Amino acid sequence: MPPKRKPTIHEVAHLARVGIGTVSRVLNNNAAVRPETRARVQAAMDSLGYRPNPHARRVAGGRSYTVSVILPFVATEFYTRLVEGIERVLDQERYDIALFPLLSRGRLERYLESSTLAYQTDGLIIASYDLTELFGGNPLPTDRPVVFVDAHNTHYDSAYIDNYLGGSLAAAYLAPFKGDIFAVKLEEEIDRAFTNTVFAERLNGFSHKLAGLGRPLPESHVFTTRFSAEGGQLALRQFITLKPPPYNIFAGADLIALGVLEEAERQGLQVGHEVRILGYDGQPWTEARGLSTLVQPVEEMGAEAARMLLERIQGYRGGARGVRFEPTLVERSSTKPSRGTATLAR
Repeated sequence: MPPKRKPTIHEVAHLARVGIGTVSRVLNNNAAVRPETRARVQAAMDSLGYRPNPHARRVAGGRSYTVSVILPFVATEFYTRLVEGIERVLDQERYDIALFPLLSRGRLERYLESSTLAYQTDGLIIASYDLTELFGGNPLPTDRPVVFVDAHNTHYDSAYIDNYLGGSLAAAYLAPFKGDIFAVKLEEEIDRAFTNTVFAERLNGFSHKLAGLGRPLPESHVFTTRFSAEGGQLALRQFITLKPPPYNIFAGADLIALGVLEEAERQGLQVGHEVRILGYDGQPWTEARGLSTLVQPVEEMGAEAARMLLERIQGYRGGARGVRFEPTLVERSSTKPSRGTATLAR
């Protein structure tokens, strides 16, 4: 009889009706968790039989059997899917994960110290930001294995999306349409600490490709906002003050694209003709909304990062490896309603 499958942190979070970040904080005994929330999470762990015991395994095998995942946010679709991919692989080796969301510049500065709890586990997976930038390109202050995911670093193993290519694909797709071209740039407070981010790479690929096609992107046609549907709504309102329709908009992320779509409908603009909207991420709900998007293999990227980290923990000492994934453009009614839905070549 095969061994019973170990419950996952996602199942605990679902049963307790909280985010996975809250479960992680309970596991780390974080004082910021409300007593009633802590009790609900503990009850869910008891009900499922979720029993992480890194101390006992550390004594037995010299390891904590815990991996730190440092990521910008927890409660977004992208990072939920990314963590699911990571956890799926780690669970096979009975590893637990401890989530460390960056959230703010202040929290980021705490992670620059080698004494932080994030560096005390068996290894680290760092998502989306190249933290070595903050150390002048030097190694991170840890002797534990490190793997980057959704970011590329030539000195560490990396599993990453070619976001520059994604921006180029978006430009090549939108350039033939009539009307002006616009883009939405995403920027959170923490982004300002880095010279390179995934959203900046997308915009760079987009603008460079447009320039090569003879359709340069004016600075006034780029709207900078935070990561929210409201940001997409504000972007379209701004674009409407600049030019008459049609508008061809690369939204940079599906959530932003959803905001543009909702605002277009509110304004009475015909989506797919007067406003063409292209997202990025390939979230599951985009098909139902008819949103054209660049699909990322998010779970596969997370799983690959976890596999490389486990190999490092188990003794692999080879050079830094890079596993590059490519986005795929999927066309739907938000850009061309008359042609239905089709998947375009990479």
